[in-house]
Amino acid sequence: MPFSPTAARAHRVGLGLTPEQVADGMAAHGIRLLPGHVIGWESGEIRPTEEELIALSRALWCPPAQLMGTRPASLRDFRVARELTVEQAARRIGIAVSVYEKAEATGKWAGDTEQSYALAHALGLSLRALLYVTNRQDELDLRLRSCVDGRWQAQLKVIARLVPVPRELLSETLAVLQSEYLVPMHWGTSAPVAEQPPAKPLGQRFWELLSQHETDIPV
Repeated sequence: MPFSPTAARAHRVGLGLTPEQVADGMAAHGIRLLPGHVIGWESGEIRPTEEELIALSRALWCPPAQLMGTRPASLRDFRVARELTVEQAARRIGIAVSVYEKAEATGKWAGDTEQSYALAHALGLSLRALLYVTNRQDELDLRLRSCVDGRWQAQLKVIARLVPVPRELLSETLAVLQSEYLVPMHWGTSAPVAEQPPAKPLGQRFWELLSQHETDIPV
């Protein structure tokens, strides 16, 4: 769990609180510890658990992410940043706790379109962050290449599972992507008319095109 001792101390000092007062504030949120724990966290000698981090953020009147010292980079980071337990996250997504726990432990996500949509909403993920924390950007890149090399319609269902937005938006985006990257061929030959491929990577252009539409989950 990312944690910044410097950020924790800065927030406490900024509020004019003593370690004792912070410990009392955490006790009000169900975590009873000695002031020495607060001092230990600020010195970097010990690190808080996720439950302690959430209680500390509440005592310091700041979001948990501000005490991490870095942007959330995993499912667990985003979940804690939203102050959710594993059970609460699984309930909001509509999956078994064991399934969600496995996703956090492995970084792999096998949910369908509806579950991916619920996951993004529960953890406050953008579409790009959703693919990043579930390690599915490489799969999207392969599917986008198949869209350009073949029929984008054949990839629509799978890409909709990866990127949970309305099918009509995906259809329009993939059609434009194919038209931009498809290299026309001479009639009756296998020689491409154009030698130079588009400058931007497929994935980058896909997100640019999709961001031109209004999506319930931000790109």
